[in-house]
Amino acid sequence: MKQKELWINQIKGLCICLVVVYHSVITFYPHLTTFQHPFSQTLSKCWIYFNLYLAPFRMPVFFFISGYLIRRYIDAVPWKGCVEKRIWSILWVLALWGVVQWLALTSLNHWLAPDRDISSSANAAYATSVNTFLRGMFTASTSLWYLYALIVYFVLCKLFARWAKPLFAVFVLLSVTINFLPTPWWGMNSVIRNLPWYSLGAWFGAPLMAGIKQTPLRRHPVALGILSLAAVAAWLANIALLLSFVSIVLIMKAFYQFEQRYGMRSSGLLNVIGSNTIAIYTTHRILVEAFSLTLIPKLNHASWSPLIELTLLLTYPFLSLLLCTLAGLAVRTLSQNVFADLLFSPPSRQAVTSPSA
Repeated sequence: MKQKELWINQIKGLCICLVVVYHSVITFYPHLTTFQHPFSQTLSKCWIYFNLYLAPFRMPVFFFISGYLIRRYIDAVPWKGCVEKRIWSILWVLALWGVVQWLALTSLNHWLAPDRDISSSANAAYATSVNTFLRGMFTASTSLWYLYALIVYFVLCKLFARWAKPLFAVFVLLSVTINFLPTPWWGMNSVIRNLPWYSLGAWFGAPLMAGIKQTPLRRHPVALGILSLAAVAAWLANIALLLSFVSIVLIMKAFYQFEQRYGMRSSGLLNVIGSNTIAIYTTHRILVEAFSLTLIPKLNHASWSPLIELTLLLTYPFLSLLLCTLAGLAVRTLSQNVFADLLFSPPSRQAVTSPSA
């Protein structure tokens, strides 16, 4: 990767870390019922609220970068060249890991929590039949909805690029409306809610990025302060768009200035993570399920001392992030070295059509 792109890749790494922390928290802390240490319940609530407060900073930045990085495909690459790189490759990972997650999470629940009722879950990964699984996948009701969104977003942005400005306004309106009039499918709600950020990066990312790089924010403290206050006020009214936009600008500016001042290495931790976001994204949900199903019964039955309980509750998201990151990187390495990367890349047409040796 070129040096000038490393700071963007670092932000991708940060975003996938926040996604892992998000799933680690929601599958663990809300299900705890027994607390021995006086601070344990308060600590658990802090993690839950902290997770909620991170929402405007997590996926919007992720999707903006995703849209920004495919501008060339939107503007200059014909459809024929886009289908394999931007649609088929993502669809392959979505379908393959959708099945893997379904089989893995169902098996984990039968093994570690046989009494748990998952039949009413709206997640395709907990489906009780093939039809239910397919329905969940088609309606984005899957832990992999980010991949579903990437396909839908790209097709929309490619098809309607000439009407970018009016359609962006429509996307913003839909994003706000979905908070008050949601669809029956939680994943589809997330897809619609984040549509403005991908299209912002794909259609307007170049001038916006130039403005972020060239504008010294420290010279406009009053304007930035007023914008931030307005963003928080709108967020309290359940409209997070402005706060998400401010977060995109500030995070981009911070990472860009850091690179300009200190430089970044391709071997840096966040860059390595950012280069393997799909591997970490597809594998971590299985691991956090295994962690939660193993640890929750122990804590709810007070199997450990109060000090161990408090220590675990304090550090669990970080431990989960570490293990999920290492596992994702290991699976990607295994995929590349043993399976010709078929776990994350579809077989090439040449390999499919060539006769066997």
